[in-house]
Amino acid sequence: MARPLSARKRDILYLTFFIIHLPIMFAIDLYPIYPEVAKPTWMTGLREWYIATYQDQFFVIPPAWFNVYMWMEALYHVPLSVWAIGALTRDDPKVPLHLLLFAVQTGLTTLTCIADYLSWDNISQDAKVTLGALYVPYLALAVFMGVDMFGRLDAVISRAAGVKAASGKKGL
Repeated sequence: MARPLSARKRDILYLTFFIIHLPIMFAIDLYPIYPEVAKPTWMTGLREWYIATYQDQFFVIPPAWFNVYMWMEALYHVPLSVWAIGALTRDDPKVPLHLLLFAVQTGLTTLTCIADYLSWDNISQDAKVTLGALYVPYLALAVFMGVDMFGRLDAVISRAAGVKAASGKKGL
């Protein structure tokens, strides 16, 4: 039986993240893949503000790998985020599997970005700290989510193995 969302504090955190993550992806992150005619003025202004505020060079002159990350966000994060909002709300049993994959992919790509921007010579240390205020919490959430989802899956597998052992069935 599904537990109410109010009893699942970590799931409320993840749900809140995905609700916030979706519009940010569409308004800022995925901007470069829109055709010019589909880029509203407010979106261009928001992106210009973001670049001026955070000096994020990934949004100025993105390396080739960053474009791959953007497409992963469009083709994987967007559909997963839409699915996760509903799945977290209804306590779908597949949440740990999908969010573990999301957490690992997100953690690795975010860590790559952090390692890269720390090497930039064209922005100040203060600018790097400001940029870190965006990237580091994103990494921390991915690591937290990954550990949580691994623990949830481990508990399910352990219960299943215990049932097999108790019933005398031999596992593989």
